[in-house]
Amino acid sequence: MKGRNAEELIVKLLRVGVIVSSILITIGFIMLYVKGDTGYTNLYPKTFLEVFNGVINAEPYFIILLGLLILIITPVLRVFISIFVFLLEKDYIYVKITSLVLIILLSSFFVGLYVK
Repeated sequence: MKGRNAEELIVKLLRVGVIVSSILITIGFIMLYVKGDTGYTNLYPKTFLEVFNGVINAEPYFIILLGLLILIITPVLRVFISIFVFLLEKDYIYVKITSLVLIILLSSFFVGLYVK
């Protein structure tokens, strides 16, 4: 994959992630306004399955939450894809740096999940 194509792929990924996230958040707020009820049960969802069950049940809170999760995950996917781009370009110093960045990002998510 040439550098220019890789940049275009990453730009498209970021753009699609932001657009999908914005659409979901907007739909969630419209549903919240129409329903007048969030579907929020005073319990924070602890797994992705709980979020997806809320989305399947068309609960506005969970649709907004899914949009926010996609917005958070989008730059992480960008870092992940960048590792493979640098591998294909045989730029191993950037593979190491980007891998370290990914490890730090994922570690921060797991610390946030399990450390109270």
